[in-house]
Amino acid sequence: MNFKNIAFISSSTQAARNACARLRKKHGRVPLKSADVVVVLGGDGTMLKTLHQCFELNIPIYGMNRGTVGFLMNEFKETSLLKRLERAKTVQLHPLLMKVKTVSGVKKDAYCVNEVALLRQTRQAANLRISIDGKIRMEELICDGAVVATPAGSTAYNLSAHGPIIPMGAELLALTPISAFRPRRWRGALLPDSAKIVLEIQEPKKRPVSAVADYTEVRNVKSVTILQQKDISLNLLFDEEHNLEERILNEQFIP
Repeated sequence: MNFKNIAFISSSTQAARNACARLRKKHGRVPLKSADVVVVLGGDGTMLKTLHQCFELNIPIYGMNRGTVGFLMNEFKETSLLKRLERAKTVQLHPLLMKVKTVSGVKKDAYCVNEVALLRQTRQAANLRISIDGKIRMEELICDGAVVATPAGSTAYNLSAHGPIIPMGAELLALTPISAFRPRRWRGALLPDSAKIVLEIQEPKKRPVSAVADYTEVRNVKSVTILQQKDISLNLLFDEEHNLEERILNEQFIP
């Protein structure tokens, strides 16, 4: 693949901005829409923001860690960038679409790469009804919230809520409760990524809930429908020694 035209995007940290300036001086400065590849300098938050910008551009994205965790990033090196890009392996991601209806009747759609999270807004626990492909699977879930995560997002908020880690390519989604009170011992479910997931908020005025797709938040929701969008593909590039599939597999053996 030809990586002659490289667009560089950085986070707001000084280290990322300095690195971005040096790389632009060496490789040139190209607008995002004219790029053959995007190189992201920062952390996972900057990568998520860039992924959202590139939904309709169909160009590969290569991250270098100038942030903290950097789960979606490669090791930062300024040398041999073109060779690294040529040798990198592609991991394809498909985002989730969150379709929300609020208590006041407003409808809003938002995409996410990691997860959709429903969160209680007040001291009152949330009361959720769960339907999968048109069939009610759980009439009442009293909890602080719930997470629907993709394989790429399964090691993020989902893992913190004691949800399962999903290997890349498993064609599964994780539905994980956050601090479930009733049924107390329910730990969630693994669902096919073709599933239509509907979470209805019971007593939404008394027990208000917000819905978050990556960094898009909608408050006072009444129902949330979640679908994976197989027609949208996001191509992340990883160094062979930093393969995302391998990293997710390794996470399952960390004590």
